[in-house]
Amino acid sequence: MNETIDLIRRYYDAFNRGDWASMLALLDEHVVHDINQGGREPGRDRFAAFLQRMNMSYSEQLKNIVVMANETGTRAAAEYVVHGVYKATDEGLPLAQGQSYVLPGGAFFEVSRGRITRISNYYNLEDWLAQVRRVEVD
Repeated sequence: MNETIDLIRRYYDAFNRGDWASMLALLDEHVVHDINQGGREPGRDRFAAFLQRMNMSYSEQLKNIVVMANETGTRAAAEYVVHGVYKATDEGLPLAQGQSYVLPGGAFFEVSRGRITRISNYYNLEDWLAQVRRVEVD
């Protein structure tokens, strides 16, 4: 359990540093990524491409991170608060104008042999949309 909690903390520490290589090193080659309100993408290479797309449009820091794991360390969950800036328009979403946003989020993980094998991210898309659209109205 403690090893899994440490693994997830290292994952988020790397995220907050923008250290994609360190993040990817913690993932199993066949990791499954469930995108919030989206599809399921298998494989570390696809996760790397996802990180590149996200990095182009968003600058984010996760704060108040709480990590929990089951007794065997095979499953974990994290809750956090996303502090971000929408810096470039993401396809199908509102125009990016440098809007700041703060919203709660979370993720579920599966872990095997010291590697993350599944990541399922969740946040309230409607809350995020309301925050970035507020700038359009102001």
